[in-house]
Amino acid sequence: MVSVGRTPETFLGNPYRAGSGSLENVPHDTVHVWTGDKTQPNFENMGAFYSAARDPIFYARHSNIDRLWNVWRTLGGRRQDFTDPDFLNALFLFYDENSRRVRIRVRDCLDSRGLDYQDVTNPWVNSRPRPRVSRRLVAGDVIKFPSAKEVFPTNLDHVLKVMVKRPNKKKRNKKEKDEKEEILVVEGLEVDTDVFIKFDVLINDEDETLISQDNGEFGGSFMNVPHHNHHHGKKQNMKLAITELLEDLDAEDDDNVLVTFVPRNGSGAVKIGGVKIVL
Repeated sequence: MVSVGRTPETFLGNPYRAGSGSLENVPHDTVHVWTGDKTQPNFENMGAFYSAARDPIFYARHSNIDRLWNVWRTLGGRRQDFTDPDFLNALFLFYDENSRRVRIRVRDCLDSRGLDYQDVTNPWVNSRPRPRVSRRLVAGDVIKFPSAKEVFPTNLDHVLKVMVKRPNKKKRNKKEKDEKEEILVVEGLEVDTDVFIKFDVLINDEDETLISQDNGEFGGSFMNVPHHNHHHGKKQNMKLAITELLEDLDAEDDDNVLVTFVPRNGSGAVKIGGVKIVL
């Protein structure tokens, strides 16, 4: 949430368009899956998108997601809300206690000063992952692994390792990094929305069996909580900020980045259109 979500786009996702940020995938979707139980006969609980709100924990959970968002906005830098009209004017319909429809826009819900969040510690704010290994890619690595354009589009039904060219080949100073984030974009995701899907994205490491969220090589995760509507949703993008990650891996001067996609659940239920790095 801190390292790969340094901007509104990478933390929240796109302004009410198809796409998800780090908050949506982890920790939001993660807890839906942890507290859901797919072994139940009708599977109507936190683990299914359409029925999640029937579980009383849903409301406490989403209140905490809002609290985490509130904490994130205090961390400085470009950690602030979108100003895009698509975000601010997105309209949702709800029913009040008298079963009357109520229209609420996102802009109506951004001021949290009237909310009383419990004062708890947030150790994750300063818990920076450490690299398992720190090594720069060499020419042999670039030849060893295919480029992203050679592999995608394809279904993710096994571990995929691809080389992705960086748009910037020199180490940037702090001012340049603050002005422009380096972002890994996994684009054109086609998801079977009826399936619980999770895949991890690793950077500059060849052994996916040894990497965990505690390691700097762990770039992030994509998750899909089952919707039970039996169709493929709109194509969407996943965006991960990798500026700090490349610093930790001593890879800021590398021309290419080795990106590993590791399917953890729902193998073959997601198709990746491509992957690129942008500023």
